[in-house]
Amino acid sequence: MNKRRKPTHPGEILREDIIKPLDLTVTEAARRLGVTRKTLSALINCKASLSPEMAVRVARATKTSPESWLYMQAKLDLWIAEQKPPTVQELAI
Repeated sequence: MNKRRKPTHPGEILREDIIKPLDLTVTEAARRLGVTRKTLSALINCKASLSPEMAVRVARATKTSPESWLYMQAKLDLWIAEQKPPTVQELAI
């Protein structure tokens, strides 16, 4: 089992560092991003992963890079996968 700290979900970053400081409602933030309230709510409540399409939307709205948002998601996905590593045999060459 990996001892590293669980990476922060990108939806939590979006909620805590962008939506809350701007005093936006979820409905208004979703409208500005061009997504449904349900879609944004699932993301910021860490119930859904950040898709490449959403990364592009968030990046454009926040003047950041989509790669930075996808990197956050990839780090989290990898951490989750490493918690139950599969049993594999080495491929000897």
